[in-house]
Amino acid sequence: MTETYSAAFDWARRQVDTGALPTAVLGIADRSGIVALDAFGSTDGRPARVDDHYFLWSITKVLVGLTAARAVERGLLTPQTPLTEALPSFGQGREDAVLLRHLVSHTAGIPEPALDVRGGLRDALLAPGRDFAAGTVSRYSSVAFDGVAAMIEHAAGAPWEAQLGEWTSAVGADGVTLDTDCEPHAVPDAAEKGVDMSAFAALRHPGAGAMARAGDLLAIGSALLRQGEGIVSPVTLDMMRRPITGAIPRLEPYPVERGQDWGFTWNLRTRAPGLLDTDVYGHGGWAGTEFWMHPTLGVAYVLLTNRAERPTVDTDRLDNAVAAASR
Repeated sequence: MTETYSAAFDWARRQVDTGALPTAVLGIADRSGIVALDAFGSTDGRPARVDDHYFLWSITKVLVGLTAARAVERGLLTPQTPLTEALPSFGQGREDAVLLRHLVSHTAGIPEPALDVRGGLRDALLAPGRDFAAGTVSRYSSVAFDGVAAMIEHAAGAPWEAQLGEWTSAVGADGVTLDTDCEPHAVPDAAEKGVDMSAFAALRHPGAGAMARAGDLLAIGSALLRQGEGIVSPVTLDMMRRPITGAIPRLEPYPVERGQDWGFTWNLRTRAPGLLDTDVYGHGGWAGTEFWMHPTLGVAYVLLTNRAERPTVDTDRLDNAVAAASR
């Protein structure tokens, strides 16, 4: 069915041919599984292949969010559970309560460290102070997901990575990993953008550190199109897609004019001015990765790539090409 989605694959090929991206692995799935998958370009002479691993960056957040939602289904957590239940020492210098729903919706007000923070994520999470009162402002946060990981581990009594691996493998996404021995494509401009990739990978960051193949995410996307089959129940997926941020102020990089809300880790682009279809949820990542579901159209797509600085790449055009070709 690559011909059906020829405009989308032409878009991906064009980004590589013009030098906007070094590589692009584009895949599309429907409720039955993968329908189209191709790879373009190379990283420092290494050709991109459809089964290559890439750093997912912030797509990691929705995988961790689904793991947390599974704990909610088991009665181990609710969106109202405070972080202090898992980490009693959190919140020094704060008079507000940070709840799970704040952590997953970028409204916790925790000061954000660098992606490759020295000293560890947990120390950064537990540092005294706040940027704003929980629930009053939305500002993108990755360190908050170390709090989500702590809550998952405390609630279920098992490492968050093990819990993640259990359900991803069960739905056919057995390539999801936090180990770089999978040899992910490098991000050539990471150092230029201030990220030490070795230090970053060593963090095993629950907000950004996972790696996977396009087929892994497409297996997850196909299951989500089937109302979460094998991952979460339909009612749980509905909960995750309910907006949490509402009308509160939004700070960069997701100001209000982008037409999106945060649900339970999902980016909800229900008011996005550049999209043909706004029944869409998903997430993007720092070096250009994209993972989006269009449930009404019955299609999900994945873009794996590896450039942090990409000013000419407009992924709304890709989204529209996928949506327009879907039946």
